Amino acid sequence: MASADTAPPAATAGAFHRIGFTGRASEYFGIWIINVLLTILTLGIYSAWAKVRRNRYFYGNTVLLGRSFEYHARGLQILIGRLIVVGAIAVLNLVSILNPFLALLPAIAFLIALPWLVARGLRFSARVTSYRNVRFDFVGGPGGAFKAFILGSVIATLTLGILTPLASRWVARYVGANLRYGGKAFDTDPKLGPLFKAWLMSAGVAVAVLAVVGSFVALNFEAVVDAIAGSAIAGQMTFSIWHYVILVVYIAFFVLFGVVGLFYRAAVRNIVWSATTFDGRHRLLSDMSRGRYIWIAISNVIVTILTLGLMRPWAAVRLARYVYEHTGVTFVGDVGELFSAIEAQGSAVGAEFMDFEGFDFGF
Repeated sequence: MASADTAPPAATAGAFHRIGFTGRASEYFGIWIINVLLTILTLGIYSAWAKVRRNRYFYGNTVLLGRSFEYHARGLQILIGRLIVVGAIAVLNLVSILNPFLALLPAIAFLIALPWLVARGLRFSARVTSYRNVRFDFVGGPGGAFKAFILGSVIATLTLGILTPLASRWVARYVGANLRYGGKAFDTDPKLGPLFKAWLMSAGVAVAVLAVVGSFVALNFEAVVDAIAGSAIAGQMTFSIWHYVILVVYIAFFVLFGVVGLFYRAAVRNIVWSATTFDGRHRLLSDMSRGRYIWIAISNVIVTILTLGLMRPWAAVRLARYVYEHTGVTFVGDVGELFSAIEAQGSAVGAEFMDFEGFDFGF
């Protein structure tokens, strides 16, 4: 794990610097197995502390310019935040049971509260993250969260996914434009053209695969019908060939759209990160290979299943290393002066970030 006191390497103006990841599967396995066992023994209560231990390991091994990120949340904070949310849901469901006229109350209340919870969660996750002893911050409100996460999802669904790139852009702009570090702002403005191109390529892959499968079924339709009829005559309707065909098609359908989703996700990450700037000058970059990312993600799932979960730490470290090492920043000007100014300003405002709710919805 990189030390917070390690001196950063010399950085020249306009230099591009990649993020590094120094974690090892053998190290993380010890953390992971203890987290799993204690979470089971405490009926899930320890999961809040497990999240803290996991994030401290991964953040502490994510290195930029010789300095690692840090995660400052406490398990009790996260547990209290979760208990508040679970308690509110339980009360709303109890009220709806006692009064049938309020049966829709939990769903309505959840939809109303969700944007606020998302905004608070992003703020919490940002504020418990630091780099060079300076905290991040998030200033977005529930209105932007509603547009990005709820309205965008509804529009994408109603258009059968066609406007998914628009929803992706709203999410990227909401998160990126409201992120702060040391009082300086990030800005994210991905163009719709590249996002729609990524979506069209993903949709094209799905259509091509479905066309091949459909053609195969059409060409062999008579043989399939004969096989199904033979199975029925033999009285094997419970586990006939037809049932196996349905099962295979069902699994293949979700695998196909899972792969397409990974393809689109990798493309969007490259587009969004590469359209992000810090302090109006310093530009971020993501250059992941979509094929390589899909291979790592799918092979991770397969290996994890075949080993009954024991290779999960290896899979997590493997994916994190690939993603982070294909992420970087191009700094403009003197990097030493930049971070000296940020550290000086950050030390003056850092005290206000010490205590806040633990709504950890992701960052």
